[in-house]
Amino acid sequence: MKFERLNVPNWPLPDLVAFNQRVHDRIDPWFARRWVRWGAYAFAGLVMLVAAMWVYFASGLPSSQTLLAYQPPLPANIRGYDGTPIQTFARERRVELSYDEYPPIVVHAFISAEDKNFFTHPGVDITGLIGAVADYSIKSIIGGGRAKGGSTITQQVAKYLLRDSSYNVGRKAREAILAFRLESTLTKQQILELYFNSIFLGRNAYGVQAASRAYFDKDVNELTLPEAAYLAVLPKAPSNYDPVRATQKALDRRNYVLREMSRNGYITEAQWHEAAATPLGTIRYGSSEKFQQQGGFFMEEVRRELIKQFGEGADAGANSLYAGGLWVRSSMDPVIQDAAAKALRDGLVRYDGGRSWKDLGQSVDLSKDWAGQLDRAAVGTGYADWLKAVVLSKGDEQATIGFTNGSQGTLPASAAAMPVRGEATRAFDALKPGMIIIVKQTSPGSWQLKSVPAVSGGMLAEEVHTGRVLAMQGGFDVVGSSYNRAVQALRQPGSAFKPIVYVTALENGFTPATIEEDAPFCVWQGAGLGNKCFVNFDRRSAGPHTLRWGVEQSRNLMTVRAASTVGMAKITDTARKLGVGDYGNFLSFALGAGDTTVLRLTNAYAILANQGRSVKPTTIDYVQDRNGKVIYRTDNRCAVMGNCNAADWDGKAMPRPPSRTRQLLEPMAAFQMVHIMEGVIQRGTATVLRDLDRPLFGKTGTTNGPTNVWFVGGTPDIVAGVYLGYDQPRPLGGWAQGGRISAPIWKEWAQTALKDQPKVPFVAPPGIRWVRIDRASGKRVFGVFPTDNDPKAQVIWEAFQPQTEPRRNYRSVTGNPYDAEAQEAARQQQIQQLLAARQAAKERSAVRPAPAATPPPSTGLPTQNSL
Repeated sequence: MKFERLNVPNWPLPDLVAFNQRVHDRIDPWFARRWVRWGAYAFAGLVMLVAAMWVYFASGLPSSQTLLAYQPPLPANIRGYDGTPIQTFARERRVELSYDEYPPIVVHAFISAEDKNFFTHPGVDITGLIGAVADYSIKSIIGGGRAKGGSTITQQVAKYLLRDSSYNVGRKAREAILAFRLESTLTKQQILELYFNSIFLGRNAYGVQAASRAYFDKDVNELTLPEAAYLAVLPKAPSNYDPVRATQKALDRRNYVLREMSRNGYITEAQWHEAAATPLGTIRYGSSEKFQQQGGFFMEEVRRELIKQFGEGADAGANSLYAGGLWVRSSMDPVIQDAAAKALRDGLVRYDGGRSWKDLGQSVDLSKDWAGQLDRAAVGTGYADWLKAVVLSKGDEQATIGFTNGSQGTLPASAAAMPVRGEATRAFDALKPGMIIIVKQTSPGSWQLKSVPAVSGGMLAEEVHTGRVLAMQGGFDVVGSSYNRAVQALRQPGSAFKPIVYVTALENGFTPATIEEDAPFCVWQGAGLGNKCFVNFDRRSAGPHTLRWGVEQSRNLMTVRAASTVGMAKITDTARKLGVGDYGNFLSFALGAGDTTVLRLTNAYAILANQGRSVKPTTIDYVQDRNGKVIYRTDNRCAVMGNCNAADWDGKAMPRPPSRTRQLLEPMAAFQMVHIMEGVIQRGTATVLRDLDRPLFGKTGTTNGPTNVWFVGGTPDIVAGVYLGYDQPRPLGGWAQGGRISAPIWKEWAQTALKDQPKVPFVAPPGIRWVRIDRASGKRVFGVFPTDNDPKAQVIWEAFQPQTEPRRNYRSVTGNPYDAEAQEAARQQQIQQLLAARQAAKERSAVRPAPAATPPPSTGLPTQNSL
């Protein structure tokens, strides 16, 4: 390869030596003077000191890229299944708006109040800074309190970003450096946007929009001139200008802002004077919600799930609960939830009956702001017309009480005449000044003492085909007690567990017409324990009956006999598959001796109604981040498929999302169980629900004591469960039964929750054979058809699996099987025989003496569970 010589231009080089000599000739004479030399050294030292301080204080400050990407913490917003806003989770109540969404009147008010030179200074007001430094120096030497501020709006934003409120020079230096960095990175409008969205303005309101709602129940675009001016006074010290405690001070400061706006040319003098004559017009703290906070226990469960999924604070990630600005679509139906809350509360109050009163154990200091203390007290009243109050004074026949808004009323002694719980003392005599109580208004100015019921319970409603939880009520009120009895309380379900036993039996050769003995049943437990004998709730036995009758009447002896025949190992396996619980293979568990929750048992009934297909209870449908991107979805079938959102048709068959369920039970056995439990509503232990006049199934439950009473059931689309009992289990009273207490609660809920639901029948799976049988004997019937008019009709349609229905027996009456008249006469004769046999069985049951009650040996497990 041949290289060519490069042609380099012949440029003349500068004479650097001569230049250096000329510089020295000019400078050296000056440096020969001592004061010039010392001055240069001092200047160089000062520059180095400033550079070192800059490096020291600037270390750890947010970079320009961080400032550009900064997003303020935002609360999580929860919506119902239909998108209705229902709850907000916030430690800093904030609504983020863009600069263009803030009206000029708000911008001018804050600039006039905080930083009139905002659009001209470089981030730090030099004049104000010099004054603040001088004031700080003087007060540091001679004392006299905290120095005045002097911070610009940019510096206030820097202070917020630093999250540092310490009172020292170092913090001010870091604040100033960050202010310069903000001004070099963001526009003035972007800085103002950060300021308006971040500044704390009291009442847990961060940002102007949140404060506008907190103080005036308005959006920023609806604020009037005096309202905007009042909000502009709050950044200095919100508590100093509280509209209730410091009304005049707040008015004076607001009018100062109006005067500054007039001087700065933003408003006319006439507007200034007109606005200055206007009252503050703020609302009471706590009354500015745009929507009703609903579903306290439900929302607490959602909160726990979100924390588990995304973390709690900003340090947990960009999508944390209290800072990520999540938009959450929950499965809660507001109508069904409100119905559940009211029905359960009414049931608890109805059982408690106002028979006694218990002190809440909370009080306030009457020498201070008692209204504010009362407002902050964690007291759950449950009902909207039950209010918390404080006893201000008490006489012989009446007491004066105060409320959170500062108003007062009278509590007559006659309205507090019930005894103190567990004592003989009258409730009125136990009242003391400062004590927090719950009251209900009886007439203008007059109130009646109320008490939170000692008994509690839980209720939950679930969608059958999806598992979405529509309602959840875990007690009387979530305020003051977040213990959710619908999902956390482990209780014995009693007879509400029996469908698990019988559906297992139906999978293993039993039919609804199988005859079982309702007769004494004992199990030999060994030489040391002897016999363990089971009994019915009424301690009677009724002889042989069909399996259907045993479920409808909730006969314990028939249940343990069936469980013994099938084997407890199969029954406990079914309970595990359905998620009810993990139990041992003891017959007592067949009567509901194992602990479970309302959520688990209700979900098991939903699986039965879903023809044995699994469903998973969920409270969250999906979650979006602050930008609207879906970051979590309960139904992730499309994500599994990967082609739900194809850009165009690819010529292939439409994609079919895979099923979210799997078959846990034989579908025909599950349907048979549901069909049998329809009889519980029509003629069994839950006939109180019959007048709802719609297809329903369900089962009551009562445990030993009785300590817990249950009802679980529903329609083909919605299943709900409810239990009632004390948190520390103790007897509810001998009259307490699931059909008397829990079923009416369920009915009250259904009258609202199911009001607009279509009346859909339960659909049988393929293969079910419908056969007419005699309800008492279980024998097949011919020539007579069931009627829907009489729920206790003798002949009913019964569901059988193939080859399990009763066989038809042919008998020749006249010798000719084709003689229609003779065959009809034979059928009528059979019917008469069946009727006579049934009547005889009733007479025998009526005269049979009740067997002597033999107390079973103590084993730690109940042997008697009932209706």
